Amino acid sequence: MQSLLIKSFKTVAGLLMLMPATAAFAQNDGDDLSKLLDEEKPKKTYTYGSFKTGHIINSHSIENTAKGNLDFRISHRFGALNGGVKEFFGLDGATLRLGLDYGVTNWLTVGVGRSSLYKEYDGFLKARILRQTEKDEMPLSLSYVGGMSLTSQKATDLVGRQLTPFESYPFSNRLFFFNQLLIARKFSNLFTLQLMPTHVHYNLVDTKADPNDIFALGAGGRLRLSKRVTFNVEYFYQFSQLTGTTNSLGAGFDIETGGHVFQLFCTNSIGMTERMFIGQTTDKWQKGAIHFGFNISRIFTVVKPKGFENSRNKIW
Repeated sequence: MQSLLIKSFKTVAGLLMLMPATAAFAQNDGDDLSKLLDEEKPKKTYTYGSFKTGHIINSHSIENTAKGNLDFRISHRFGALNGGVKEFFGLDGATLRLGLDYGVTNWLTVGVGRSSLYKEYDGFLKARILRQTEKDEMPLSLSYVGGMSLTSQKATDLVGRQLTPFESYPFSNRLFFFNQLLIARKFSNLFTLQLMPTHVHYNLVDTKADPNDIFALGAGGRLRLSKRVTFNVEYFYQFSQLTGTTNSLGAGFDIETGGHVFQLFCTNSIGMTERMFIGQTTDKWQKGAIHFGFNISRIFTVVKPKGFENSRNKIW
């Protein structure tokens, strides 16, 4: 009887000693399982390449300049095609804009530019608010663009009449502002659609009958034709208009060649800032007042991404 009790005691003691090890094994096994489950959780994948550059034609696209990159832009608009042989179908007259867009972060781009038309300086910021994901957790992308411009041309040219020495022309009258939302969805690798509700404010307008604030809705799209070529269309409808103006329409092609993107298109807008092409377009397609134009985008890396600081390859 005594030996039986001793054997039972040893058995119970052995089981008690095994319990912590079993619990530890179960805990570790549970931790490993949790890690496996975490690893199998689908990671959020964002869409990219909705457009080839930060602009569709005249207007901004949903794309931002990547962090540490500088986008040097050369924009050119020739005269109207209906100028005929005398004006060499518009090639004799042209306007130019030089711009620099810089990616402060992957969600914030800032830019400055200078246009020959009205000797205008402009600046903007573009901030990404929402970004479309591949599996439609977020079905669209949303960005805000805001900016201002300053014309440095003589006051007599701005108002279209000769000012007397007694008339004042405040500096604030040279300023223009715009606010814009970019709402875009990439439906597939072939097609992207973007809507652009826009507000443009003019500190100075030509007549008392003209509104100082213009509200417009823009729409733009991209159709992929090949890996390096897309067809783009852009249109702005104005809910209020300045005297003698019309809606802006442009259509053309993006051609990607290495570090460059060439945009070739036709538009009825000669201006390249928002206050010009949205609110002050005067030429009409139906009258042949069409301007051939192009944009050239060249990306330079100013700040190398982490992990590429000592790289000397062709990209960095």
